[in-house]
Amino acid sequence: MEPRERTGEPPIGALHPGTRQRAQLRVRISDIAWTALCVVLALWAVASSVGAVRGMTAWAYCAVAWILLAIACAMRLGAVRRRKRI
Repeated sequence: MEPRERTGEPPIGALHPGTRQRAQLRVRISDIAWTALCVVLALWAVASSVGAVRGMTAWAYCAVAWILLAIACAMRLGAVRRRKRI
């Protein structure tokens, strides 16, 4: 079998500094990092809430987890809005 060739699409360029692909890569990595942080904080917040209800964890850990999650989500949304505006 021969590989299919795409017609009309330019080949992917090199990831040299200042190129369009480099900027897209930076944005994609940033999105992945923010999403991973929000997921980890959400899991921590839910786990600490369940632990606080059961009496195994202090309420302070629960409050800190939810506050950090709110801050991370707000910053993520702010970054997305700022990127769309530019």
